[in-house]
Amino acid sequence: MSTLPKVAWIGLGIMGSPMSENLIKAGYDVTGHTLEREKLDRLTAAGGTAAASVAEAVRDADVIVTMVPASPQVEAVAYGPDGILENARPGALLIDMSSITPQTSVDLAAAAKEKGIRVLDAPVSGGEAGAIEAVLSIMVGGEQTDFDEAKPLFEALGKTIVLCGPHGSGQTVKAANQLIVAVNIQACAEAVVFLEKSGVDLAAALDVLGGGLAGSTVLARKKDNFLNRDFKPGFRIDLHHKDMGIVTDAARTVGAALPVGAVVAQLVASLRAQGDGGLDHSALLRAVERLSGARV
Repeated sequence: MSTLPKVAWIGLGIMGSPMSENLIKAGYDVTGHTLEREKLDRLTAAGGTAAASVAEAVRDADVIVTMVPASPQVEAVAYGPDGILENARPGALLIDMSSITPQTSVDLAAAAKEKGIRVLDAPVSGGEAGAIEAVLSIMVGGEQTDFDEAKPLFEALGKTIVLCGPHGSGQTVKAANQLIVAVNIQACAEAVVFLEKSGVDLAAALDVLGGGLAGSTVLARKKDNFLNRDFKPGFRIDLHHKDMGIVTDAARTVGAALPVGAVVAQLVASLRAQGDGGLDHSALLRAVERLSGARV
């Protein structure tokens, strides 16, 4: 019999499916629930167990992980008669790995405490590739003892795992992460258009840029997207639009100016308004191309 905690996994999307599968590979007993039948079939094919509802998934779990798109979805699976808080056993550890507002995480932790359920907010960075390769960066908010308990599970999912402070801190750091990523992609996209219009060998240029101070994880991960105009979603513009709303709102609350971030937030919103919300966030290149006179 395994001594590892029993895990309930709620949300099996682009990130959730490979992450839950990495837990199964690490020896965890994983029961999952999501709305898409084919995602449940994928989980069972990987060795997990499919549950017909949130309540069924969490009832016997020691650890519950949620990985859903935004705050409304976290609230939908957490609250109400069929939600996590009403059906998980007292003492269970709820780890929300979604990217949501810091206040939602704080409120969830307070509500869960009344039910005897512990909570960590633990959003991730690294995209689909990082999820598949189990090299995610995991930024955590909550109590040290709960973090220590969850650390082995996190180590099956990522490489950089840091407790950033009390409840909501993980989400605050994730918001900063999304700000940096969006601005970085935008700068890379502008450089790509500039280089191509100048007649430079783009592949060679991106290789040498990647080896210098301009190099970044964003450039390394998205270089082929730029070169091949391949915008199959690893992280959708729709989700980055949501995240830019989170960071600009949170910054306004604390009185932090985000002049460049605000511009990039508008560019992300513009791209989404032009029908590109389902594409990877590297599709910011399409917005720069349009502004530069190309027909996209």
